[in-house]
Amino acid sequence: MKGNGKKMYGLLLAGAAVLLLYAGGGDGQVAASAPSESSASNRQIAIVIDDFGNDMDGTEEMLKLPVKFTVAVMPFMPTTKRDAEEAHRLGHDVIVHMPMEPNRGLKSWLGPGAITTDLSDAEIRSRVEAAIDAVPYAVGMNNHMGSRVTADERVMRIVIGVCKERGLFFLDSRTTFKTVVPKVTKELGVPLVSNDVFLDDIYTEAHISKQIGVVRKHLESHEYCVVIGHVGPPGKKTAAVLRQSIPAMQSGAQVQFVKAAAMLPSSPGDPFVLPNP
Repeated sequence: MKGNGKKMYGLLLAGAAVLLLYAGGGDGQVAASAPSESSASNRQIAIVIDDFGNDMDGTEEMLKLPVKFTVAVMPFMPTTKRDAEEAHRLGHDVIVHMPMEPNRGLKSWLGPGAITTDLSDAEIRSRVEAAIDAVPYAVGMNNHMGSRVTADERVMRIVIGVCKERGLFFLDSRTTFKTVVPKVTKELGVPLVSNDVFLDDIYTEAHISKQIGVVRKHLESHEYCVVIGHVGPPGKKTAAVLRQSIPAMQSGAQVQFVKAAAMLPSSPGDPFVLPNP
């Protein structure tokens, strides 16, 4: 998708960011999660970068970051396969960035193969399976937008059920406080990771830097923090702030940067095995 198509997709991502501000989550603040009682000095950060797959601004810069992270690749896009393969080659984790219907906005913003609440059970299953097949080396899935879908138990039971069948964990981007993902993943026995901080819901380096401060604050009382950034409109700015911030966080606060899969809860009785190790 080049030229006008690429510009339209840029507008899609801009619309997605605006929707995050009104979805009940993704408001640039730390999402609620239980504080850690551990006194361990080491803390872990899992960086997740969304919206790979369309040769968006910041793609190259993100892949050159000096730490391993999680690359969320949209299915059925011009560079889906290339981005997933390159991320895997560089040692990053790859997950499916599944487009899902929001509470506000146009369905056309979502891109091809999106999950919407008006689809039949069979069509939802078919689209999720096709999306997983389209993203090489995927070990998990997260939602692109999706404030309406992730609050719909019928739909998410199918989505997460397919993830279980295919050996994928689910990363809840938490674009709505009404999310049913924790409930459904627990019932189905699918490992869950949840977003704590959106880095670039506002496209300025000043805001992204402020969000790094939010991450630091979060780690004062938590053992780990999952943060989501994006390629696309904020991509180069987010990459620049991360590149500048990572060394100081590693040395000054004993922070370890890990892939999201490293934060999966252990299950001694039935260990979860990721595909394509």
